[in-house]
Amino acid sequence: MEGELYRRLPYRRTGPQCRQPQGSEEAKAFVNAFLKRSMPKMKDEAIQDIYALFLPLHELWKQYIRDLCHGLKPDAQPQMVQSKLLKADLHGAIVTVTKSKCPTYVGITGIILQEFKHVFKIITKEDKLKVVPKLNNVFSLEIDGFISYIYGSKFQLRASERSAKKFKLKGTIDL
Repeated sequence: MEGELYRRLPYRRTGPQCRQPQGSEEAKAFVNAFLKRSMPKMKDEAIQDIYALFLPLHELWKQYIRDLCHGLKPDAQPQMVQSKLLKADLHGAIVTVTKSKCPTYVGITGIILQEFKHVFKIITKEDKLKVVPKLNNVFSLEIDGFISYIYGSKFQLRASERSAKKFKLKGTIDL
């Protein structure tokens, strides 16, 4: 029985005559079919205007901030609004990088899609996803004429951790 298991197959079964020769056209067709099946299917219209898809999220965020700050009236105290914004969820906010140690980040404006402990993922008007670190950057956000500046170095927390944290007033950071 052991001799049967380890016996080699005869050459005529594994020889070159059993192999199917493929021409160059058949090989190209196979590769194209494989790539077509493996690539995700996306509609061209969805790819064109991603920023516009997230504008309703920004409108929801503005309503959330108005409710959080009780209307953002002109006579509202800036310290109260600032403290509410520091603890608020920023997903959907339009932010601008105003100061940075890296000059390539300055001027990036867009809607925050994701917030992590050390970075923001921002979609710009040019439909580009930018990953901007919080460290050594100053962000500004505007809501109903009230402009707030956020120092990213003091802001390196997740949104869930930030809502429970008490922020202390400290001096500014040189950039």
